[in-house]
Amino acid sequence: MKQLIKTQFDFAAKQYKLLAQQTPKDKMPQTYNPKTDKSTFSNLQWWCSGFYPGTLWMIYAQTGDKTIKAEAEKKLSELAPMKHYKGNHDLGFMINCSFGNGFKLTRNPSYAKTLDTAAATLALRYRPHVHAIQSWNKSKNFTCPVIIDNMMNLELLCWVSAHTGDTSYLHIAREHANTTMKNHFRPDYSSYHVVDYDPNTGAVLQKKTWQGANDSSSWARGQAWGLYGYTMMYRYTKNKAYLNLAKHIAHYILTNPSIPADMIPYWDYDAPGIPDAPRDASAAAITASGLLELGRYTGGKQRKTYVNAAKKIIVSLSSDKYRAKLGQNGDFILMHSTGAKPFNSEVDSPLSYADYYFLEALTRYKKWYL
Repeated sequence: MKQLIKTQFDFAAKQYKLLAQQTPKDKMPQTYNPKTDKSTFSNLQWWCSGFYPGTLWMIYAQTGDKTIKAEAEKKLSELAPMKHYKGNHDLGFMINCSFGNGFKLTRNPSYAKTLDTAAATLALRYRPHVHAIQSWNKSKNFTCPVIIDNMMNLELLCWVSAHTGDTSYLHIAREHANTTMKNHFRPDYSSYHVVDYDPNTGAVLQKKTWQGANDSSSWARGQAWGLYGYTMMYRYTKNKAYLNLAKHIAHYILTNPSIPADMIPYWDYDAPGIPDAPRDASAAAITASGLLELGRYTGGKQRKTYVNAAKKIIVSLSSDKYRAKLGQNGDFILMHSTGAKPFNSEVDSPLSYADYYFLEALTRYKKWYL
């Protein structure tokens, strides 16, 4: 594994230098369509805007490549104004994945200040009657939607709380995690994608999907967000309820009858057309990273199960079937992710967050298990 991890990071440095050359100012790489040979770059308000700079920081951490570091710093300066962005709940993804990784490596105090401000901005979306952060703004479809993805944004609040001593952020994160634990999960520990609330009473209005196959299906990336999110919440709180839920989600994923031999799931565990349904490498990468952290909080046979499953995913993603060749795949690292199948959006394409969580899983394996 040591050589595999080094090989992947050496490749990532070369590939992302090519990606940097085609990334415009004030834009971030989003995806690439292999059918049209066209790359898409998002604006800074896009929920994924933090993944590209975060990936650059992880590459720099493992390779020491100064060109990569310079690109990361440049992109952080462009992204910094988003610390005030109130348009969505994704400031954790946007700011923590970028500035959080940057601060870990540089201890730059301005990066910490950006994280602090972003946490204050995110906290404005907390709805006290719901005991959760509102994900999307009100629309014709939803009144006060909370999506399983939002578990990931809690890490920004937890980190800033630990860094500044302001416990109000940790309180919001706990409340959100508790509400999601209560309402998002089915008896088999699969998760709904969206739970819609009445913001005045906290009553559940509807339980729906947005990116899954149907309202009662198990959207693969959603299960990965839940696994990763509750494992992370256990890290900050040591609340056993979060750890136990993470274990249940892991069991659901690892024993699912639709999981392929190479451990890269179909875009939904209940997707129509299996085994010909599109895969989601991003869900696999997030799952692997989450399992590696979960392994740290368990022991014996259980730990071995989690780490071995994560290792299998990493090996699969590192193979020619999923990892692109230099200068191909729009200069992204991984192929075969699925963004939003119901909208025929980013299907069987590379995604910035697939690359991010793949490199995070490699980093974690090297740090904790080698």
